Amino acid sequence: MAVSSVSTASSTSSSQLASSSATIAGNFDTFLSILTTQLKNQNPLDPLDTNQFTQQLVQFSGVEQQLKTNEFLETLMLAGQNTAKSDAVSYIGKEVTSSGKTGELTDADAVFWAYSADANAANATVSIKDSNGQIVYSQTGPISAGPGTFRWDGVGSDGNAKPNGVYTIDITGADANGKTVKMSTASIGVVTAVDFTGNVPILTIGSRKIAITDVTDVRIPDVTAKPAADTAA
Repeated sequence: MAVSSVSTASSTSSSQLASSSATIAGNFDTFLSILTTQLKNQNPLDPLDTNQFTQQLVQFSGVEQQLKTNEFLETLMLAGQNTAKSDAVSYIGKEVTSSGKTGELTDADAVFWAYSADANAANATVSIKDSNGQIVYSQTGPISAGPGTFRWDGVGSDGNAKPNGVYTIDITGADANGKTVKMSTASIGVVTAVDFTGNVPILTIGSRKIAITDVTDVRIPDVTAKPAADTAA
């Protein structure tokens, strides 16, 4: 499962921080060595100027503080990364809604989409296309304003069952005066894995991949209640 790749992104950030800290620590040790050598070899008759020595001690303290700050930031960043990963992994097994138009037809499930209409649409058309962009199913009817769901059982307008795969939905509509009603659609599916190899966690839903930033809703799947077919009509 893709969750096994959780350490890739964090290891890169950790190595960068470790390299940065090592550089500062090396400079700190060098500075300390030079200062110690300078104190050992100064002319007793002409000791190091007090102001200059104070400035060097201030620099010494500043470098030490920078090392401590880097250590704190590294700890804080790693803690944040671990929290983000735990949050992303918790999506597995959950039903999520994400912006988009695609949905996947399988032997086990029909395809579900969410939609939202800005106003009542007296005349609306739902079109479902296959991966080649061909319309395999269409339906017309009124759609009420607000959110809703649409379920397609995989049977095309020709009465034949369509093959499993990813399909795309388009919904257009107009009000009683013929004015176009704005429609938005979203995909619904259950998360089966999380991939952390990129900058943003990627959720796997069937054969589809979606960025976690595209998720708009998360819920526990309700296996006892599914939206009825042709909800949009």
